[in-house]
Amino acid sequence: MANIFAIIVTFNPDLERLNIVLSSLCRQVDRIVAVDNGSANTKELTALMMMRPNAALLSLGRNLGIGAALNHGMREARAAGCDTVLLMDQDSIPSASMVSDLSRGLRHLCARGEKVAAIGPRFIDRESGSLSHHVIFAGWRVGRIDCHAPEQPVEVDFLITSGSLIPLDVVNTVGPFDEGLFIDHVDTEWVLRAQTKGYRVFGDCTAVMEHDLGEWRRRIWLGRWREVPIHKPFRYYYIFRNSIWLRQQPQASAEWKRVDATRLMQIFGFMALFHPQRLTVIRMILRGLCDGLRGNMGKDSGEQ
Repeated sequence: MANIFAIIVTFNPDLERLNIVLSSLCRQVDRIVAVDNGSANTKELTALMMMRPNAALLSLGRNLGIGAALNHGMREARAAGCDTVLLMDQDSIPSASMVSDLSRGLRHLCARGEKVAAIGPRFIDRESGSLSHHVIFAGWRVGRIDCHAPEQPVEVDFLITSGSLIPLDVVNTVGPFDEGLFIDHVDTEWVLRAQTKGYRVFGDCTAVMEHDLGEWRRRIWLGRWREVPIHKPFRYYYIFRNSIWLRQQPQASAEWKRVDATRLMQIFGFMALFHPQRLTVIRMILRGLCDGLRGNMGKDSGEQ
C-alpha cells in the first residue's frame, strides 16, 4: 500500500458517526488528520482524535471553508512524508476494503501509463441504501457508466471530494484547491483544472463508502417517485454563485457548462416548488447569481 494520508474536514461533527469513520480509516491508512473549521465541540473532537495513535487534530479556529481546510491538510501530508492523500467528509464511512481497492486501481492505472489526477469510489446513499453509478457528461445531462469488469477502473468526468485518492505530486502540478469557493464546487473546479493539464479522473468499481447527499429529503413524483436531497438555504447561495463564477473561468469545459446549466435549472425548479423555506432559498439563489457575476467570492458576508 502507498504511504496514504487521510484528510477529514470537520465542522460541528456528529462525534458518534465520526468515530465510526475513524475506526474504519485507522485500519486502512498510515496517518489521519482532522482539519477542523471552528467547531463548537472542539474539546470533544480533540479527545476523540487522541484515542488513536495515528490520528491528529488540526484546529483552524474558525470556518475557512472546505478548500482552505483541504489545503492545510495537504501541507500536513507533505510534512509527514506521505505520497498519496485520501480526502474524506466527516460523515462518509468507508468500507473495510475501500482504501485498498482504490490503491489497487491507482496502481493499475499508473502501471499502464495513465496520467491520473484522482480515483474515487461509488457510494451507498445513507438514506435510501442505493448504490451510486460513476458518471460522465452526456450532452445536457449526466450519464451513468456501468461497471462491467469490477477490477477495471472507468474514466469519469466528475468525482465528489469525499473518497478521492490523489497522488500528492499531482497536487504539486495542478495546484491547491480554490479557497475562494468556500464550500461548493471545490472538487469540480480542481478536477476541471487538472483535466486542462492533461490529467484524467477515474472511478473504481469495487471501492464503496456510505455517504450523505443532503440534510434531508423530499419525495416527489417525476414519472416515478424520487427522493430529492434538500440543503439548508445558505447552500444554494454557494451552489449558484460558484457555478456562475466557474463558468467564466478558462478551465470550465463546454461539456461541464451544458450539464451544469441543466442542473441549475432543475435545482431552481425543485427548490422553488418543494423546499420548506422556498422564498428564502430563492433570495439566496438570486444573491448568489449576482455575486457570481461580480466575482464576490469567499465566505458569504451574510452567513451566520
